[in-house]
Amino acid sequence: MKKGSISFSVFTKPWKSLSVWEMGKQISGWGFDGIEFPLREGYLLEPKDAEKGLLKLVQQLSEHGLKIFSVASVTDEHVFAGCAEAGIPIIRIMPDITKGEGYLASEQRVRRQLESLVPLCEKYGVKVGLQQHYGDNVVDSTGMLHLIEGFEPKHIGAIWDAAHDALAGQQPEYGLDIVWSHLCMVNFKNAYYKRSNGPEAQQAEWKRYFTLGSQGLASWRRAVEYLKYRNYHGVVCLTAEYTNEDDVNRLIQLDINYAKQLFIGEEA
Repeated sequence: MKKGSISFSVFTKPWKSLSVWEMGKQISGWGFDGIEFPLREGYLLEPKDAEKGLLKLVQQLSEHGLKIFSVASVTDEHVFAGCAEAGIPIIRIMPDITKGEGYLASEQRVRRQLESLVPLCEKYGVKVGLQQHYGDNVVDSTGMLHLIEGFEPKHIGAIWDAAHDALAGQQPEYGLDIVWSHLCMVNFKNAYYKRSNGPEAQQAEWKRYFTLGSQGLASWRRAVEYLKYRNYHGVVCLTAEYTNEDDVNRLIQLDINYAKQLFIGEEA
């Protein structure tokens, strides 16, 4: 894969205590091209300030050679407006499923919400990217396609997540192929199931353990091989999600090195 065909991004959720300058210097030094920013309450910039703050944030990060490829946020109109002004192309969301509604009724509710967002996508030229997630969400690529099928990819996109598809039992080649028509970004993280009680327990209990890219259920290597086969050009976001949160700085550097070796045969 040629240099420049892939842009490496990182989700900056773990570094909410840093200033923009500190965060930019650190992430640039690790070899990333840009970030996904958590435009959420309690972070460096909150959704209510999107229209005034996102453009300034983009300008500040550009001093370190970084772009903002996406935001994880709500889909209020002022977030669309702020993204459009700042040149940020994607708002990432995770569709929720509620036990009270049931799966199919929840899916129909989310589809209605997406239909209401299409005019905003058209007006501002900003895409809504949906990501699968374990638990009370759409958990795999098959569910994601069923949810967004029929929407224009320029408005509603799929963000394929290596860890969550693997936790659901999906093969990376199949998962990527399923959502390929709407694929707008790829999330790279990894996880596995870890038993949290002993064999003497009356009922086995399992927890998800988020780990290095080379150590979980998802094969980053196979995912990269498939992306190369399909000539993917776009953003690969390392989400910096680790169960061992205290070691995130060391782990994310190992993962960006591993990802670059897989994609372009070099370390950060």
